[in-house]
Amino acid sequence: MNRPVPSSIQVDLDAFEVLTFDCYGTLIDWETGLLEALRPVAHAHGVSASDDQLLEAYARHEAELEAGPYLRYRELLGSALQGVGADLGFEPTRHEMAAVGASVGDWPPFPDSADALARLHRRFKLAPITNCDDDLFALSAQRLGVEFDWVITAQQAESYKPSRRPFELAFQTIDAPRERILHVAQSLFHDHVTAKELGMTTVWIDRRGDRPGSGATPPAEAEPDLALPDLRSLAELAEA
Repeated sequence: MNRPVPSSIQVDLDAFEVLTFDCYGTLIDWETGLLEALRPVAHAHGVSASDDQLLEAYARHEAELEAGPYLRYRELLGSALQGVGADLGFEPTRHEMAAVGASVGDWPPFPDSADALARLHRRFKLAPITNCDDDLFALSAQRLGVEFDWVITAQQAESYKPSRRPFELAFQTIDAPRERILHVAQSLFHDHVTAKELGMTTVWIDRRGDRPGSGATPPAEAEPDLALPDLRSLAELAEA
């Protein structure tokens, strides 16, 4: 199950000066964005598949690709679409693969993201550690409306989470000791497992809530230090 093991640890926000974030799934509603990109392709090939089928097939192929030789994220998205097509019995065109790869800039932020980030930025420095290309993330950052203090991408690390390399690059880049960095993320698989192995304190933003399945994120087990339903809740804690 893609649920955390309950933890009794309490997070003292005064102990931190930097918040690092997963972007897609935490700040940006990537499941909505992915479905808006994937549904038309499946429909064009006469394939009837549920949203959960599309997302879970995508999650499997994305994770396999991210664990292999490094590809730019837009290329990885296109290759994951090929995998989804193989599962469902169709072959996407080059144009469809390119369109899905470029769709990241159109993925919407969660309704609370921009306001919560602005509120959190009054108290903390902010830095995404994102499985994305520099140029695609720049489009998402415009939608979030905040100027991050640092940006760490998979393109810079030439590696994707859950690899340690993006986190290690963040530790090298961010002007703060590791114990003063709090990692905030939705994905147990991509973020919390590795962050906890590296000794980080983490906050789980449970965007899926009680919905069944694991969606666009492979299932995993981890022990985040705090679980919240959304980013607004973290901003409220920071202001309390």
